[in-house]
Amino acid sequence: MANRAREVQEVAAPAATRGWRAALVEMVLILSLYVVYSGSRMFASDALRPAQKRAAELLDIESALHLSWEGAINQLFTVSRGLSLFGSFWYATAHYVVTAIVLLWLYRRGAAVYGPARLALVISTIIALVAYLLLPTAPPRLFGGYADVLALTSGDGWWGGDASAPKGLGGLTNQLAAFPSLHAGWALWVALVLQRYAPDGRRGRWMRIGGWAHAFITGLVVIGTGNHWVADVLIGWLVIWTGFRITSSDRARQSLQRLAHHAGIRRGPHGRQARLEEAAVPRGDQPRVEDGDHATVGGRPDQPAGPLRE
Repeated sequence: MANRAREVQEVAAPAATRGWRAALVEMVLILSLYVVYSGSRMFASDALRPAQKRAAELLDIESALHLSWEGAINQLFTVSRGLSLFGSFWYATAHYVVTAIVLLWLYRRGAAVYGPARLALVISTIIALVAYLLLPTAPPRLFGGYADVLALTSGDGWWGGDASAPKGLGGLTNQLAAFPSLHAGWALWVALVLQRYAPDGRRGRWMRIGGWAHAFITGLVVIGTGNHWVADVLIGWLVIWTGFRITSSDRARQSLQRLAHHAGIRRGPHGRQARLEEAAVPRGDQPRVEDGDHATVGGRPDQPAGPLRE
């Protein structure tokens, strides 16, 4: 019995090391995606007049569909000091912090859960970046007739007058990268993954409620602060839905896995999942873990990977 315990410890130690290495690689990949996301927007055109014309076309479409709610929502945020501060802090913070926390939570759940969700987020972000490059669009605050709430409250936070960029760094962001809204899109991604993967019971129910509240509040905030049109929010949600649809397609998923394999970035399970699998099998008789397999913890399998609920 003592030999068995020692054997498990010897296997778990290198597995833990690999788990931390895998976590570090994931962190680098996510940070690289954010750098590309931020940097690539600077390659888009910064000509304001064509971007305003495109915004006017969006507004015409919204008016025809009775969706031009920006004026009323923006005015509500402008006249209320408390609401304007709340919206500014939310816009400048939640987009990054909440998404990062949910990514970390998914990562700890295991590769079968984390992989598809992360891939959907990456694909959706790439689609949005293409739109930023091809369709520079002026947000309401640069269109005329709408208040820039973050600029009005810049003295109360770390953001400057250039969207949510920190003070002094406004030149590093493209303010015409508004269509679609990734603030709204990433918030919907949070809601969808929590809806699919949150545990049963009271705690899971509150996680799901929190996810949908986050998506709704973010959609309201990005419009109320003058940073996005209603159409930006709707298309941002559509982009996230498209990312999930692509990752739920067997053919698309297999193609992406082959691409990752040829690129040399295919990896096995990570973190807690890797330690449990390796510790459960004596050395010299380790099974091969294929993509999509998941460990059984306490006799109960993890939730299966599959299309997220839309």
